[in-house]
Amino acid sequence: MKSNKGITLIELLVVIVIVGILAAIAIPVYTNYMQRARRADAKTALEHLRAAQEMFRAENGLYAFTGAVVNGVAILDAMATLQTTWGVPATPGDYGLIFIVQNASSFTVEAQPITARQTPDGSLFIRQDGRKWDSDGSVWPQGKWAK
Repeated sequence: MKSNKGITLIELLVVIVIVGILAAIAIPVYTNYMQRARRADAKTALEHLRAAQEMFRAENGLYAFTGAVVNGVAILDAMATLQTTWGVPATPGDYGLIFIVQNASSFTVEAQPITARQTPDGSLFIRQDGRKWDSDGSVWPQGKWAK
């Protein structure tokens, strides 16, 4: 008798099904992990921007805002001033930083998703007093700031 070597079609199908099940579990978990990692970049940038604003205020007596006059020089772009002078990142990964409110005594900044892969995650916000919330309305320590 001769021995048959190789694999049968059924064995091959079982392997394909197992690989498919593993992929169905692993891909969403990996996607969620990457989304949280990109969100962490935005959180760090918002905290960095808040710290830069506090340093600016300590030196100049007011928060950096477009139109402010500091030492006789008008600030044309507050975000650019904070990025060049205080090291705030220009674009934290998949997010863009936008001043929603800015004046001498207060500011609110939004980290808004700028890529399609991060858009479903929504925006993150921070205020001069450290209040943090997300686009779902959840305030830290709940919501996306906690994850």
